[in-house]
Amino acid sequence: MDFSWGSGFDFEGKMKQRMSHRLLPLGILGLGILLFFGLGQVLRFRIDLTEEKRYSLHPSTLQLLEGIDRPLHVDILLTGEELPGGMRRLQKSIEETVRTFNAYSAENITVSYFDPMEVTDSLKEEFIYTLADYGIRPTNLFVNQATGQQAQLIFPGILVSDDTYETGALVLKGERGMSAEQTLNASIENLEFELAQAIQKLLYPQKSALAMIIGHGELAEDDGFGMVEALDGRYELFKVPLEQAKKVEDLSSFAAVFILGPDSAYSDRELFLLDQYVMGGGNLVVAAEGANLDLSQLAGEGALALPQENGLDRLLFRYGVRVSKDLIQDLNFGVIPVMGGNFGNQEQLVPMPWPYHFHAGRMYPHPITKGLDQVNFRFASSLDTVKADGVKKTPLLFSSERSRILPLPHLISLEAFQEPPLESEFGIKYLPLAYLLEGEFTSLFKNRFVPAEFSGSSVKNSGNGKVIVLGDASLFQSQINPADQEPLPLGEDPMEQTTFANKQFLENIVQYLTDPEGIIATRTKVLQIRPLDKVKVAEEKQFWQLINVGAPVLFLVLMGGVIGLLRVKRFSRRA
Repeated sequence: MDFSWGSGFDFEGKMKQRMSHRLLPLGILGLGILLFFGLGQVLRFRIDLTEEKRYSLHPSTLQLLEGIDRPLHVDILLTGEELPGGMRRLQKSIEETVRTFNAYSAENITVSYFDPMEVTDSLKEEFIYTLADYGIRPTNLFVNQATGQQAQLIFPGILVSDDTYETGALVLKGERGMSAEQTLNASIENLEFELAQAIQKLLYPQKSALAMIIGHGELAEDDGFGMVEALDGRYELFKVPLEQAKKVEDLSSFAAVFILGPDSAYSDRELFLLDQYVMGGGNLVVAAEGANLDLSQLAGEGALALPQENGLDRLLFRYGVRVSKDLIQDLNFGVIPVMGGNFGNQEQLVPMPWPYHFHAGRMYPHPITKGLDQVNFRFASSLDTVKADGVKKTPLLFSSERSRILPLPHLISLEAFQEPPLESEFGIKYLPLAYLLEGEFTSLFKNRFVPAEFSGSSVKNSGNGKVIVLGDASLFQSQINPADQEPLPLGEDPMEQTTFANKQFLENIVQYLTDPEGIIATRTKVLQIRPLDKVKVAEEKQFWQLINVGAPVLFLVLMGGVIGLLRVKRFSRRA
C-alpha cells in the first residue's frame, strides 16, 4: 500500500514556521538582555525601593564621591568565622555601604577583609596602637562554639587608603544603655557618615581655621592640648587674645570661635567683637560654668564654690540662654583620686565616688549627638532658656533621671561623700547640659552705645550665626595623668580607665558649625528596627515551618499535574 502526503500539505514549511514561532520569543529575550546589559555599561542608575531609603545616599555624600580623584581601598577589620548574627549583619552592611559608594564614585573603591590578628607578631603590637590612634579599639566578643562560649577579639572598624596615605574609623557605636540590637542598628545608621568622613579626612586633610580665645584664664587646665589633639590634622587651631584684635574682621576669618573656661570678666570691647562676629554669621562655642572654686582646698575643710562672673552672661542672655550660678550633682557619677595611705614608701591614690563628675548619656536625636556615647562632665552648671525672638534653641544632651541642683555659694568637701548619697535627694530628671542656638540673633549692642574704639564702625543689629552653650568649662580640656602629670587625650579618664565621647562630641560640633549641610547631615538617617514578636513566634513556629517546607513542594506538584493535564489534552485533540 502506498502512503503519501497530499499534494497540498507542505511539511517542511510547517516545521520552519513552528520553529520560527519558538525561536522568536527566545531571540527577543536575548536581544532584551543584551540591550539592558549595554545600557548598564553606559547609564548608571540605582532604584531604592526600601521605605526608609536604606540604600540612598545624602546629597553631600554624593558630592564627595563625585570629587574623588584617585582609586581608594577599604579594608573591613570586622572578621571572623564564628561571628554571631548581629555582627555578621553589621559586617554585611559595611560591605554593602562600600559597594554603594563605589556605584556613585568618580573613581573605583575596592573592598576586602583584613584580620588584624593575622599581622606578624613583631608588628602586631605597633599595628594595634595605630588602630587605636584612629579610634579603633578591640572588643571582646563571646561566641558559641562546640566546646562552649569562647572570647574572640574583634576590631569593629574600617581602614581607608590610597596609594600613599591611610586613615581609619570605628563603626560600632551607640549610646550607653542601648540594647545590643539598638547598638547595631545605630551603627548601621551611622555607616554612611563614618565612611564618608574617613574618605573626606583622607582626601582633604586640612579644612578650616578655628580660634581659641585666651586672656581670661581660658584653657588653664591643659593649655589647649585636648582640642589640639582631638582636631589636629583636620583643622588649624589658633590661640587668639582678644586684646590684640583691632576690628571685627580679625575674627571673621575663623570658622568657629571657642571660649573655654574664662575666670575673669570680658570687657564691653571684647563682647562687642564677639557679638558682631556672630551677627556676621560666625559660630561661637562657649563652655563656661557658673561656679568658681579652688580644688586645692578639697583636702582640708573643703572648697567654697562661689558664683563665677565672666561678663559673658549679658551676651548669652540676649541670645536666649543663661548659665546658672549653681552646680549639678548626678547619681550617674564618676570618681576622683584621693589619698588612701601609704604602701611602703609610696602614697596610694584610691578612687572615690564624686557626684560633681558625672556621665551624660541621654542624647537629643540631632546630627551632633545622635548615637553618641556618654560624655564626661566635671563641675557643670545648669542652663536656662530665656525669650529670644527668632532663635531656635535645641538641647543637645541631658543629665540622668537622678540629678539635683545645688545653689551657690556651696561648700564642697571630701568628707561629705564618705557615705553613699541618698537617692531620694536626687529627684530632677534630664537637665539640659548643652544648647544649640540657631536663627536670627539680636545684637547685644542694638540701640546701645558701642565702645568708643568702634564708634565710627557700622553696627549689625541682627545676624544669622550659630551659638553653642555648655555649662562645663572643662568639657574639651584634657584630664591630667596622675603618674606623670601630663595631659591625656580628650575623653580619657585615668581613674575609671575608660574613654568617653568628649572628642567625638567636639568633632561633631565643629563639623556641624562649619558645614551643617555636609556629611554631618548623614547622621540623621533612621533605620527602623522591626523585631519579631517572640511569643507569636513560639506559638506559630510549627505552622510556619510547615508552610515554608511544604508549600513549595505542594506548588511544584500542582504545577506538574496541571502541565501534565494540559499536555494530555493537547495531544489527545491532535489524535
